[in-house]
Amino acid sequence: MPRYTDAVPASVTAVPARRPWQEWVTLAARLVLGGVLLVAGLLKVTQLDASVQSVRLYQLLPWEVTAAVGAALPIVEIIVGLLLITGTFTRLSAVAGSLLMLAFIIGIASVWARGISIDCGCFGGGGEVEASQTQYPAEIARDLGLLLAGAWTVWRPRSPFAVDGWLFAAPAPSDDPVPTNEDDKEPTR
Repeated sequence: MPRYTDAVPASVTAVPARRPWQEWVTLAARLVLGGVLLVAGLLKVTQLDASVQSVRLYQLLPWEVTAAVGAALPIVEIIVGLLLITGTFTRLSAVAGSLLMLAFIIGIASVWARGISIDCGCFGGGGEVEASQTQYPAEIARDLGLLLAGAWTVWRPRSPFAVDGWLFAAPAPSDDPVPTNEDDKEPTR
């Protein structure tokens, strides 16, 4: 028995895909987190000595390790920020960005709890400051918001204007008819 085919091709009648609101939230979340990481990294990358000194002031890592962490941190921030902004390897980038935010929250909470008065060095600079000049609650709140943006993006990585959309796109459906087995009247597999 012949198969019925539509007189009008599906491409003519297809309605443009609507994006759910979650994808737009993901776009905003990845752009905010990625933008903050990119700016923070760019502000520190030209002043690696200050970045190393800032890491040392937290007094969390062995002295020998702080030089490597302080020098690598701005580069990692730039890379993760660019990946998030472009939507490349979005879930993995969001995991990295979220882990960075978690580490920053732990570091800031640690110096606050130990009574150490420093500028966080989040956007360059850093250094010791008077106790009245610390802004630990605001810095933790900012980083917590960025952590939530990263967590959302890990949970829902799909978003518009992402490189992942064409890099990992599903193949287009074929217009070829499905071969059938005339005996069973069901599609063959």
